[in-house]
Amino acid sequence: MKYHKKKINIGFIDKIIQKFLHNHNSPIHTRFPPEPNGYLHIGHAKSIFLNFEIAKNYNGKCNLRFDDTNPIKENIKYIHSIKRDIQWLGYQWYKETKYASQYFQKMYEYAIELIKKKLAYVDQLNQLEIRKYRGTLEKGGINSPYRNQTIEKNLILFQDMKEGKIKEGQACLRAKINMNSACIIMRDPVLYRIKFKKHHQTKNKWCIYPTYDFAHCISDAIEGITHSLCTLEFQDNKKLYNWILDNINIKHHPTQHEYSRLNLEYSVLSKRKLQILIDNNIVKDWNDPRMPTLSGLRKRGYTPTAIKNFCNKIGITKQNNLIEMQILESCIRKELNQIAYRTMAILNPIKVIIYNLPKNYEQKINILNHPKNLQFGKRKIHFTNEIYIEKSDFQEKGNNKYKRLVLGGTVKLKYSCFITAQYIQKDKNQNIKKIFCTYQIINKINYKKYGIIHWISKKNTMQAEFRLYNHIFNIKNPDIKKNILSYINQQSKIIKYGLIHKSITKNLMIKFYQFERIGYFCIDKNFCSNKKIIFHRTVTLKENWNT
Repeated sequence: MKYHKKKINIGFIDKIIQKFLHNHNSPIHTRFPPEPNGYLHIGHAKSIFLNFEIAKNYNGKCNLRFDDTNPIKENIKYIHSIKRDIQWLGYQWYKETKYASQYFQKMYEYAIELIKKKLAYVDQLNQLEIRKYRGTLEKGGINSPYRNQTIEKNLILFQDMKEGKIKEGQACLRAKINMNSACIIMRDPVLYRIKFKKHHQTKNKWCIYPTYDFAHCISDAIEGITHSLCTLEFQDNKKLYNWILDNINIKHHPTQHEYSRLNLEYSVLSKRKLQILIDNNIVKDWNDPRMPTLSGLRKRGYTPTAIKNFCNKIGITKQNNLIEMQILESCIRKELNQIAYRTMAILNPIKVIIYNLPKNYEQKINILNHPKNLQFGKRKIHFTNEIYIEKSDFQEKGNNKYKRLVLGGTVKLKYSCFITAQYIQKDKNQNIKKIFCTYQIINKINYKKYGIIHWISKKNTMQAEFRLYNHIFNIKNPDIKKNILSYINQQSKIIKYGLIHKSITKNLMIKFYQFERIGYFCIDKNFCSNKKIIFHRTVTLKENWNT
């Protein structure tokens, strides 16, 4: 059998896969198992990439399974969003969508099996008491007074739980393992709890729900998963994963392997913390372009290819580290450099009047839509005696480092002529209102000594809204701080009302633009017409143009 359709950077996981293939005559079977309690973020993209790419490259299968064991936090809208994000990334799961809730009856039967083997009991301690009895890292736990109930008593109580005869929080099913284990998770973990909440899949059929740890390993085994890949915080959970499968009558036994989770600079990748940003109106919703969610990145203009290239670039390791934001940004810059149409836009306009040209002067200039790809075609821009330039491209007094327009100085207009600033007009607040220039003819020999600025003719402009995004946080690693709201970047979103060429509205199907000297932008299709148009800045140019 041939594998490796393309080289993927999965680090030590590759050796695990190769060893499995050498020793087994069966295909690789992975799964992506999200909990439907929020939207996917860039950290989930790493898991999606790993599981689906392994299946693709080793002729295997990858399931999509929702580990839907907590109806209180789950919502059908998250299921739809997760499916949409996975398909947007270009992946398709094996056969139909799976749900842990499909296996609730089987899990219930396995719980009965553990009770009959004296490996589980119904505890009637409350949540605070259970936590107190569990002990600490330095001190062992204390056995529950209900730990040694008879099998018959436990079966009756568990049946009462199932039939809704016991109130929420008054009983739970716990595994009977070792209250003095060095691994706290093995100190009689909870396997089932009571929740009187309608489930989005099973409706009101159940009022007891398995915990994630109990459901996850059983779901993997039922589905024939060969490699259960998860992040390092589940390393201790592996002991419970194996204990459950070793002590129930189930044939298949997957193996769990851990890798480091994704930590990204200036971001938090926790659903709970991302929800804090929404609840405190720092961002509008999960798809806010500043959010590290896949829906937010998509709205901002990130592409599936760029995100997958990023996941491949950072690779899979066992070492936790903070990934530089510039790695993600370099991936989208590289792609947009290939696919974005070039044009000019003015975010902070100031009028320039070239008074030695006639008022009705108009020159049509043909320019390429992409400097390296002729298939993008050409477009026409109009040069007239009244144009707009960026305010930051003019100073009354310059210096040797300032290579733009100054009073008495000369610059080249991109794709056009040279102009020299002769005098200015100010308003009553002493703000520059207009710059009066003259058209100049410069010998080609001297071109290099002049700066080049972009511009738009007054005759061919329309107003547009530009949304400029920066990091939500003003520190590199907000995730380690107790109060993330203390480190919010107040300039994470800046709105500018500037100018674009009207010609952009002739083909609104084009999504990505490089506004020369400014950055890469994408059109918001929800606010896109001949009268109104909104652009989201995806990423700045390599030489960050300060707006």
